[in-house]
Amino acid sequence: MAAPSTSSSSTTNIMLAIFEKKTTSVDLYRPLRNYIAFNYSEREAQNLEDDLQTLKQYRSDLERQPDPTPTSRRDLLQNYFKALCLVETRFPISPDRDHINTITFTWNDAFKPKQKAAQQNIHLEKASVLFNLGAVYSQIGLTYDRATVDGRRLASHAFISAAGAFAYLRDTAATKASIGGSATVDISVECAGMLERLMLAQAQECVFENTIAKGSTPGVCAKISRQVGLYYEEALAALNVAPLNQHFDKAWISHVQLKAALFYGEACYRYGIELHEKEEIAEEIARSRSGVSVLTESKKSSKGAPAQLLDAINKLEANINRNLERAIKENDRVYLMRVPSPSSLPPLPAFSMVKSMAMSEVLDASKEKMFASLVPDSSAKALSRYTEMVDDVIRTQAEKLQQASELTRVRLKEMDLPDSILSLEGNFTLPTDLKEDVEAVQISGGPAGLEAELQQLRDLRRVNQEMLVQIEELLQKEAREDAQFRGQFGSRWTRPQSSTLTKNLQDRLNRFAANLKQAAESDGRIERSVREHAALMAILDRRPIESALPTLARPIMSLDANEDAVLGALKQGLRQLETLGAQRAGLEDMLKEMKRKDDILPKLMTSTGSYEDLFRKEISKYDHICEEIAQNIEAQEQLLLQIQAQNDDFSTIFNLEDYKASREKCYKQIQASIAKFREIKENINEGLKFYVTLQDAITNVKQQCSDFVMTRNIQCREMIEDVQRQMAGLNFQDGKNTGAYSNNNYPPVGHQTQRNTSQQQGDPRHQAPYYQQPEQPTMAGYAHPPPYSTPQVPSPYHVPSASASPYPPHSQQQPPHSQQQPPASHEYGQPAYPGWRGPYYNAHAQQPGSLPRPPYTIPAPYPPPHQSGYYKQQ
Repeated sequence: MAAPSTSSSSTTNIMLAIFEKKTTSVDLYRPLRNYIAFNYSEREAQNLEDDLQTLKQYRSDLERQPDPTPTSRRDLLQNYFKALCLVETRFPISPDRDHINTITFTWNDAFKPKQKAAQQNIHLEKASVLFNLGAVYSQIGLTYDRATVDGRRLASHAFISAAGAFAYLRDTAATKASIGGSATVDISVECAGMLERLMLAQAQECVFENTIAKGSTPGVCAKISRQVGLYYEEALAALNVAPLNQHFDKAWISHVQLKAALFYGEACYRYGIELHEKEEIAEEIARSRSGVSVLTESKKSSKGAPAQLLDAINKLEANINRNLERAIKENDRVYLMRVPSPSSLPPLPAFSMVKSMAMSEVLDASKEKMFASLVPDSSAKALSRYTEMVDDVIRTQAEKLQQASELTRVRLKEMDLPDSILSLEGNFTLPTDLKEDVEAVQISGGPAGLEAELQQLRDLRRVNQEMLVQIEELLQKEAREDAQFRGQFGSRWTRPQSSTLTKNLQDRLNRFAANLKQAAESDGRIERSVREHAALMAILDRRPIESALPTLARPIMSLDANEDAVLGALKQGLRQLETLGAQRAGLEDMLKEMKRKDDILPKLMTSTGSYEDLFRKEISKYDHICEEIAQNIEAQEQLLLQIQAQNDDFSTIFNLEDYKASREKCYKQIQASIAKFREIKENINEGLKFYVTLQDAITNVKQQCSDFVMTRNIQCREMIEDVQRQMAGLNFQDGKNTGAYSNNNYPPVGHQTQRNTSQQQGDPRHQAPYYQQPEQPTMAGYAHPPPYSTPQVPSPYHVPSASASPYPPHSQQQPPHSQQQPPASHEYGQPAYPGWRGPYYNAHAQQPGSLPRPPYTIPAPYPPPHQSGYYKQQ
């Protein structure tokens, strides 16, 4: 076994670097500033002065000789390229009259400096800057000391960056620079591709040198070496066809050709060593012969090649020949294997350790602030379209999430989950709407509080009856006194009888009594309804109401005792379903957050390609979330099917159908109890409202009766004095006093007018009669009280006919001059608005000018209502 010898290529330090393209001076500042001032404003041009100066400085530095250090030159080229991307989307540079047509970029060919190209567009400028960036990276690669491991690693990275720059030139700028004008060969697609392969070959070569230095196995070294040769072969293939075959010097082609042969021979040499170790002598001989053949052929076209490279080839050829001779001798003496022809062998294995750097991130100008305030209409419209695309994605996915959540809710409700499990564990609650109705009933006192309200009805009815008795006794007493004096004085007692004056009032009192009688009958019906439905409504007094519901119990006997396993599996499925729901909520929030942060305007402003391509790239950011949503929905579908099967087992074991039937029956009982309670409650409220309204009316009539009796008493005393004077022989025939007792001066009770203030201050015996002519109207305040009936259930307080109405209509018993009289202070004929409560429920202070409060006052059990029209201050 022969020991591997050090390859002569490891001592080779010959690599290529690219010279930069040269350019002529051009002024960017003045044309761009004029464009901003003309198309935007002078103020905008002033605001962008710093950006214009920066761009001007970049171009000026580019025109100078290369910087002292390649790295500073690299930074300048990167910054200038980003600035050009920003300029391209904001400033139209072209020969068109409406565009910036005073700028012409001129660049010389890097390999044939006498050739140059000039264009009035920014594409040539960008392509040339990219070419120079790749060239500078290649120069940086040669600055490192490749005799050290770190030097070879850094050199490899520099060549990878150079390959990335040339690849970016080929993919983004070369084609545009060649359209619509002259362009040099060095920035063509073919040349950029060849240079990318060349830089990758040199980067892989650095890796190969490090692999040899680390003492890697011959097999690994052979694979890496073969890939170096492949990269050189690809570059050589491009150099041998148009347009490059006539553009590069022969030394270039000889260098690349020798390198390709050198590393093919190196791969054969390393692979042959590995074959010798495996005692595969026949293939070793064939590989060695193939390597020697390639090396010998390459030397025939080595004119102009450096001597160092030729020495490396000669040394490698000698090493291969030495191993070949040894292998042939061993095969002839020991192995006696048949040697295959080189053409029948499979290709040598290769492995690439390098790839071109992605320059899209290095040269991304979307984060640059230069000219950020200039937004062309095309970019704004493109942004609007992209926003619509994002909104469509968000809306579609949000609808899917909502539909999935709604489907889960409906399916669980159909399966009565998790209510049935909660019932089994004693944690069941009523449906929300039914529970709210029960709570409202219990807050209002519940069925147990109805007795107190019935007692209020009784008390109010008693108070109204007592007030009617008091009024009747007051009028009867006055009538008895009048009859007594009439019998005593005979014809001298000339004033009208009380019965003729109180007829209207007596009619009202009779109607009040009839209304009270009907109300008492209605109260009786309400009390009977409370007693009859007490058992039905008793369920509403249960606290908590859930204690009245049936419970789901475990089976008394179980054949296989697997109810716990079924229950546990069902619970586990529900927990998994809840987890999926939480994931959907998180995914929806993630979508909204991505949309909030998704600002592609900077990228639109720097994009030089198709907007559609940019949109597809950017919208793809949402693909992984959309995929997660689809997976979540699919997992939910499978889980719901599993839960359905588990719930069927659960229903069978725990006899769920019978439990549902008893529970629904209980629900209906509670609903019926609530309906009956509300009906009774409404009737009681109507009764309370009726009694309060009637109490106000009776109180007003009582006040009028008191006024009437007081006036009759004053007149009685005056007439007694007058009759006594007549009987004593004193004849006072004052026309005014005599007229005060004529039959025509006593109106019916209830038709009083306001007394004149000046008359009240004089002698009562010399003032105008207290009661006026009978043509005054009946007070409008004693019309119908509010009817007590509901649209669905006839109220116990409903008055059957107009004749039985508690109060007469407004039009009854009104003389012709009724419209000329002032309105009554209290209009009892108007129905109270909903929620109105009379003084029975309002213990407010007595207002000035209002009637005395009813004698019956009990603290109101309900919140104070709105102020009623019954208590308007006059």
